[in-house]
Amino acid sequence: MSERGEWPLYEVFVRSKRGLNHVHVGSLRAGDAEMALRHARDVYTRRNEGVSIWVVKASDITASSPDEKDPFFAPAADKVYRHPTFYDIPENVPHM
Repeated sequence: MSERGEWPLYEVFVRSKRGLNHVHVGSLRAGDAEMALRHARDVYTRRNEGVSIWVVKASDITASSPDEKDPFFAPAADKVYRHPTFYDIPENVPHM
């Protein structure tokens, strides 16, 4: 529990039946990760729309700041070889 007596905050990500990626669907508080997973299932997949759930303690997430986006991402702009348009993709490569 936190200093204020609250359970930790967890961020919930769900992969839908038709999706390839987990998508952030919301947040919830729980006593531990197993409880968070069960609550996430009950709250965010009530209609059987999910095939996989991730729960992550919000305090364990480190994110870049939108205010720093220009200096943070600027180094990538000068490396054109990282862009997919730089490469020729063979025709026999599926799903590209």
